[in-house]
Amino acid sequence: MIDSAKLLSALKEQVKVLETDLRARAEDEKTAWGANLRTEFSRATARERTGLSWIDWRDGQVAQAAVAWIIASVFIRFSEDNGLLDGLVVDGTRVALPWFAGPGEGTERAVENQSAFYTANPTAAGPDWLRHAFRALAELPAGRALVDPDHSMVWSAPISGEAADGLLQFWRASDTSGQIVHDFTDASLDTRFLGDLYQDLSEFAKKQYALLQTPVIVEEFILDQTLTPAIEEFGLDGLKLIDPTCGSGHFLLGAFARLNTAWASEAPGMDARARVKLALASVHGVDLNPFAVAIARFRLTVAALQAAGDGTLVGAPAYGIKLAIGDSLLASQASSVKLDIGDDEDTYEYTNEDVAAYHGILAKNQYHVVVGNPPYITVSDATLKAEYKRLYATCTGKWVLSVPFMELFFELALRPDGSAGAGYVGKITSNSFMKREFGKKLVEQFLSGADSASPVDLTLIVDSSGAWLPGHNFDGTPTVVLVGRRRRPSNESLVVVQGLKDDAGRPALGSISPYWAEIAANVDSPGYAGVQVAVAHVPRSTLATHPWSLSGGGASETFAAINEMPETLRQRLGMEIGFSSFPGNDEPFVIGGAWFARHRDAEPFGKPLITGDVVRDWNARTAELALAPYGADFKPVELDLNAAWGRHLWGFRRVLQGTTGFGGETRRDTGGDWWPWYRWVRERYVTPLSITFAEVAPLNHFVLDRGGKVFKQTAPVIKLPVGASEEQHFELLGVLNSSTVGFWLKQVSQKKGGDADTPWLRTYQYNSTKVAAIPIPRDLDRTRAQTLDQLATSLSDLTPAEVLRRSTPNAAAVSGELRASRSSFATVTACLIFGQEELDWDTYHRYGLVGEDLTYPGKPVNLLLGHRAFEISLARRIGAGEEGNEWFTRHGSKPIVEMPVEWPSDYRELVQRRLDVMASNPYIRMLEQPEYKRRWAMRSWDDQLADALRDAMLDHLEAPALWVDANGRPVARSVNELAELVRTDGWFVELAQLATGSKDLDFRKVVSSLLGDESVPYLAAWRYKSSGLEKFRAWECTWELQRAEDRGEQVTVPVPPKYGQADFRKPTYWKARGKLDVPKERFIAYPGTNRPNDASPLYGWSGWNHADRSQALARLPMELVLAGGTADDVAPLVAGLLELQPWLDQWHSDVDPEIGVSPAAAISGLTDQLLTQTQLSRDTVTTWQPPAATRGRAASPKGSK
Repeated sequence: MIDSAKLLSALKEQVKVLETDLRARAEDEKTAWGANLRTEFSRATARERTGLSWIDWRDGQVAQAAVAWIIASVFIRFSEDNGLLDGLVVDGTRVALPWFAGPGEGTERAVENQSAFYTANPTAAGPDWLRHAFRALAELPAGRALVDPDHSMVWSAPISGEAADGLLQFWRASDTSGQIVHDFTDASLDTRFLGDLYQDLSEFAKKQYALLQTPVIVEEFILDQTLTPAIEEFGLDGLKLIDPTCGSGHFLLGAFARLNTAWASEAPGMDARARVKLALASVHGVDLNPFAVAIARFRLTVAALQAAGDGTLVGAPAYGIKLAIGDSLLASQASSVKLDIGDDEDTYEYTNEDVAAYHGILAKNQYHVVVGNPPYITVSDATLKAEYKRLYATCTGKWVLSVPFMELFFELALRPDGSAGAGYVGKITSNSFMKREFGKKLVEQFLSGADSASPVDLTLIVDSSGAWLPGHNFDGTPTVVLVGRRRRPSNESLVVVQGLKDDAGRPALGSISPYWAEIAANVDSPGYAGVQVAVAHVPRSTLATHPWSLSGGGASETFAAINEMPETLRQRLGMEIGFSSFPGNDEPFVIGGAWFARHRDAEPFGKPLITGDVVRDWNARTAELALAPYGADFKPVELDLNAAWGRHLWGFRRVLQGTTGFGGETRRDTGGDWWPWYRWVRERYVTPLSITFAEVAPLNHFVLDRGGKVFKQTAPVIKLPVGASEEQHFELLGVLNSSTVGFWLKQVSQKKGGDADTPWLRTYQYNSTKVAAIPIPRDLDRTRAQTLDQLATSLSDLTPAEVLRRSTPNAAAVSGELRASRSSFATVTACLIFGQEELDWDTYHRYGLVGEDLTYPGKPVNLLLGHRAFEISLARRIGAGEEGNEWFTRHGSKPIVEMPVEWPSDYRELVQRRLDVMASNPYIRMLEQPEYKRRWAMRSWDDQLADALRDAMLDHLEAPALWVDANGRPVARSVNELAELVRTDGWFVELAQLATGSKDLDFRKVVSSLLGDESVPYLAAWRYKSSGLEKFRAWECTWELQRAEDRGEQVTVPVPPKYGQADFRKPTYWKARGKLDVPKERFIAYPGTNRPNDASPLYGWSGWNHADRSQALARLPMELVLAGGTADDVAPLVAGLLELQPWLDQWHSDVDPEIGVSPAAAISGLTDQLLTQTQLSRDTVTTWQPPAATRGRAASPKGSK
């Protein structure tokens, strides 16, 4: 039997090998496949089937082709080892098996058979042998669809002989005992392992198609709710079921098994083959992913073989399996809506798609059962996204694919016509639509059943988000199960399974989720209230409005009590809550404070950037600076290409022009300026006071901002009416930061991610509409919020980074300042914890949730983590074995069951009263839980100190004076040179001693460790792997076309591809550059180049402009030539000069009076001179590659012999 995990791991490496092989062939337009790909890409672009760049689109095709070869070979191997091809005859001759390998003597026979094939076909090679096997399979009635000659990419995308031989060697590998490594022999013919391959074989496909297997327990549950009653209502004859997102076929296999069993019961005397064909006639599936459909076809074929009693594929008939490859969202509309594709043809179909061959498979109003697990992701292809939105009315806002598929599932289902009932629909899907704004139209106009033209009758809603399901919920996207029928609502209520308590984590091996087990056992018992779920009849009217809340266990009662307040936040606003701005593409704008320190002319436009993840615990202090080209009036400034910021942004012009807005249009389409941020709401900046909040966070975090910053969409802002005072802001701020509002927001907000196993770490999305609806009590207090705001500001001022920033370069004073701030930091933190606790209990009273004021009137108590009332209660439950200890262990706090003796007696008495109220008052018991209370989980002061010291030393190493020679000209420095320069700098020495904890410093080691991770090489070939280098060349092409545009030429400028971490030679390069290759590193590395008599690494400064860089770089090959360096030594340095030349021509073509020529001309002349001296050609230089890394012998430990 095959080891699924071992096979998957090994095949993933084979996929990478084939992708590399196929990518080279895809780029060769002299090959049929390369030429056809270019043609298909052009047609798909013209027909608006894709908006991707060539490289991104090509990589998708390459990934599909690689997997097609792998999957087809798996089919052969499985069939060989299990005798499914025994007796095969081709062209009247019995085929000698196996082709590839087999247990026992199988591999030896396979090699002999391959040799015989080559003898008979002298010009044949490895790919021909592989295709010989595939062709034999395709000629079988039951095998044709598995390697379809008309559509499978094994026929259109050829691999090399070397790649084919490597794949054959892979299958023939044996272990140390001589046994074949991958043995598929399995008497039960279990094909579940193919589902694992489907999901994880290709990283590209997994991301592109959101590949995710449906757990068997979910598939069985949904079929119980849909197929089982459909068979009872409609009977078996003519019954039709479809999964329009079938993936590897889990729902289809389950449905086939049930239908086959049902037919056996209904017609026990029927021939097995006839029964199987009838069962399969009911089963339909479609998927966009070709290899998913291939796997589903194979799995259904094997299941049919077993059910029909056919021992092999050789004698099996064509079972008539109805699984198609295509885009269900587009193809389903083709017959009823004219697609916006620019001409009168049908939807453009890729060559590996075959949905048109299954005529009518996606026609509406025909299926008795529609089931599935549709993808939940957003659509990255802008063209495709716009088309989906046009076709499906419920796609509004920032919708995800679960929305149009919701429409499609119900549209495919049968509508009642008087003689027949409505079709059943069942699906597990992302629950994001329930609470996020894009779901409002879906809920209120579609799922509510309000639209008589498109009827929906929801009959069951299951909050499945609390169950541990592989790839879902805690392990992925939170889910909900929906069951309904294609008809007008038939009852005033429907059954809802409400969540009470999530699973504690991954169940033990072989066990199912306790949460899910409770659902399955009690779904048919409304009124049930268990440990983890409750089952209730809920009025349909409650679920006809957005958002949905499916929580049980008293949450709804507490939620309702809070909602009794007389007004909402919206009534206090000066304008709608929303984002102030966002760049559209972050990378070119979010470039860090060090960038502005290097480019002083850009400093006026460097603004502290507030993102949601820095808005925490009453503070929004950030070290990140963003480029915001706006004036004092908050209007965009004119583009200045003489300034560093303008030249920086010019390099990303085409990317910025291609940013897609909410309406699907790009900035290039609208003709707007490309250099400002994509969205900038000036009105939210003109008055300085704002309340900002973290849109995605585990808890509610609101902060008062007094101006001078810029905000991303992850930190929306609340604006009160013009003229509102700080005091009015504080009145709201206290309530907004309370545990009461934290609870309320979680009832209406979408779960996102975080540590999903732990309720108090799970993040939620608090969107602006939900925040505006927060109920506000009539009586508000501002003093507690003012105090907490002041304490949070004091805490920020005590961080090591702030202490070092304020300190003068005085080595004697800084150590003492740091010690004092460390002590004060702990004290202020304790005051914050106390103040927040008092605010929470004050807010309970203001909302009427408790009948008495339970705040402390005395002097503030220094309250430690672990000592709050709810934590004492939690500690007592832990002691009783009722709860786990994770809250305390995660926060490094000690659980206490008794109140500290050092507390004042009246405070002890008050905390006891709070504990009593928690035990007796259901509202307070609900709110005083860890998931609604602040964690105060900040980085330790010591960890902050380490980072602050490192940053301070790096800032010091960026001093411009270190990077010029005695004449003020740019110069590269070796580590040894820099070490000598900083050795006598008292401030740097003090910082280094604090950082290392030692007075005995090795300055070379200190400098080397700092520069190594903060530098990126000067040359593309040193920065990127081959995949990244290809993308860099595409960027160079884009820049050249932009220059042509600037000259007034009419050209089409493509959007260049994005980079991934795998494109860079080192993770530190990726960290510095990111997906748009934005140069944010502090230093330039010159790997492979050293000074004579100095073997330490060479570095330059990233603050240099292109002319400075070229001047510093030009000195290196000249030094090498003078020192007798070889042409090989000089080649990469000359290549670096050639890469700089276009920028010099663009920005530095004016004559420099000091040298009498322009920097562009000077470097061009020097490059020609170096090429002549070294006898190197330009082609040799521009195609230079670093030497392959060698694995050196490990050094012996000290003292070893």
